Amino acid sequence: MATRLTVPITEDQIRALKVGDQVLLSGVIYTARDAAHKYMMENFIKGDCPASEQAVYEELKQGLAGGVIYHCGPVVKNHDDGRYEFVAAGPTTSIREEPYEADVFAHFGLRAVIGKGGMRDKTLAGCQDSGAVYLHAIGGAATLIGERCTEVLDVFKLDFGVPEAFWKIRVEDFPCVVTMDSHGSSLHETVQADSRKKLEELLAR
Repeated sequence: MATRLTVPITEDQIRALKVGDQVLLSGVIYTARDAAHKYMMENFIKGDCPASEQAVYEELKQGLAGGVIYHCGPVVKNHDDGRYEFVAAGPTTSIREEPYEADVFAHFGLRAVIGKGGMRDKTLAGCQDSGAVYLHAIGGAATLIGERCTEVLDVFKLDFGVPEAFWKIRVEDFPCVVTMDSHGSSLHETVQADSRKKLEELLAR
């Protein structure tokens, strides 16, 4: 049975999750990819926030506390009335954010990231230290996932381009699986180790 989580999420709720748990996520989350993570690191985490970026910082500082980042470059429709709609919203490969994610956890109080492909040691350590998890979304189901993104509330740094901007969205029963937990377990490492062992066995024949 899937665990239902509503943003903002508490650390206790995250610590209760284990690798393999299914999650249905609801609430307000943000998309962020390569440019967005680099921007957060350079402008907010490494030093004092520039005055020109203060409004975005205040938005993210509040919105990411107990919150969720989705590694996603959505396909977005802009309606005549100015309203945005996600047409497709599949996960992007997460490993590109490995240099940043643990710092984002610690600085913003982020509780989860959603993506595909998993992440590595630095992020896994960040999950343990900050009380966070990595949630794996279904690759190849962009349109289906887009239907779970029920409302686009706002967008920030659109000058980065549509895929790289911060999209503030509301999701309902967004399906995902815990593949890296706050206890040091990573399904990605387990699968890699098992695959390596199987390959060695095959090559030894």
